[in-house]
Amino acid sequence: MSVVIFVAMVAALLLLRVNVVLVLAAATAYIHLYFASGSALEFLAQDIWFAIDREVLLSIPMFIIAGAVMTRGTIAARLIRVMSALTAPVPGGLAIAAVLSCAVFAAISGSSIVTMLAVGSIMYPALIQEGYDRNFSLGLMCSAGTLGIIIPPSIPMILYGIMTETSITDLFVAGILPGLLLAALFCAYGLWVNRGRAVRPWDLREIATAIRDGVWALLMPVILLGGIYSGYYTPTEAAAVSLVYALVIELLVHREMRPRDYVVVVYDTTRLLGTLLPLLAIAGSLNTVLDYEGVPREAARFLAATLHDPWLQVVGINLLLLAIGCFMDIGSAILILAPLLLPTVQQIGLDPVHFGVVMIMNLEIGYLTPPVGINLFIAMVAFKESFGRIVVSVLPFIALMLVALVLVILIPDLALFLVQAGR
Repeated sequence: MSVVIFVAMVAALLLLRVNVVLVLAAATAYIHLYFASGSALEFLAQDIWFAIDREVLLSIPMFIIAGAVMTRGTIAARLIRVMSALTAPVPGGLAIAAVLSCAVFAAISGSSIVTMLAVGSIMYPALIQEGYDRNFSLGLMCSAGTLGIIIPPSIPMILYGIMTETSITDLFVAGILPGLLLAALFCAYGLWVNRGRAVRPWDLREIATAIRDGVWALLMPVILLGGIYSGYYTPTEAAAVSLVYALVIELLVHREMRPRDYVVVVYDTTRLLGTLLPLLAIAGSLNTVLDYEGVPREAARFLAATLHDPWLQVVGINLLLLAIGCFMDIGSAILILAPLLLPTVQQIGLDPVHFGVVMIMNLEIGYLTPPVGINLFIAMVAFKESFGRIVVSVLPFIALMLVALVLVILIPDLALFLVQAGR
């Protein structure tokens, strides 16, 4: 009877469109009271405290604020100018410049939405003005924005590392080659689709001017990632470095951002964290009680008993993640599913770092799939296009992302080679 009441309660809250934080809180409280042996409601408060009492959580708001500062300032625009100047002689050069700009900006923002808005708000009108196909341009900007969660630093990787106690630095390193592979596939597709377009020769003066004006922006990913991988500072310290660097460059060097703009950025970030951090805290409590009750172990046994071949289990897990990505945002999915699935994939023989990259690549596709594809809805507002048109535009890019996902699954060294080389 308790199970029926639990399912009915969750279903009713979801149908009433209650905030996901409140749904998860109610579900977790019910589990503590009626399912967990020897538990009590006060354990929920204890678990919440333990979940948020982590230094690495400080990196999330700082990366978000740093990305927003660079979007409001001119760092993003200067990066785009450099990439556009360098790709001018290539057919479809502006499309390739858009992908490269997203890749570089991803390396300093850690967010898909920030990357898409920062680069797309400039590049999408430019692509249309240059005569690029509207559907191609839409799909390109929506899809290239997702590089922000696979190319390090990545906020979803930080969440996965927290929930599974996996090295965040290793996850960052593991995301480099898969991220570059995905960017290369996007560039190759852009080159093929626009292979008949006219090109213009390199303008050495324009290249020199763009690099001179964008030198501080170009140095940022070098300083940020170089410090992490050299061990000079931790991912949390890197987030502080990125924020301070962005503020110094935008306020004192470029001087195209005002202090009151920073107040707006902090306010917007605070509103975002008002959803993310409670979700993280409650998910931590849920994961604690599920682990105590042995749910991950039982799930692993069930999967092994149902699908005897390890490769079938891998396929089953990936299909599950792809389906979940269609209905749940990536943060919620990682917080709930990562600790639940990790024992299963370890039993199969997958490395936790490799699985982290695979999981994020699966959920990354969810940014582009209805009904909850967040990049689709952001693009509707940012680019003023219909939802249906945007969905159609991303289909070729989803196919490319699936190709990259399969390659990373079949060739673990794409994720692990740099990690092992650095040890």
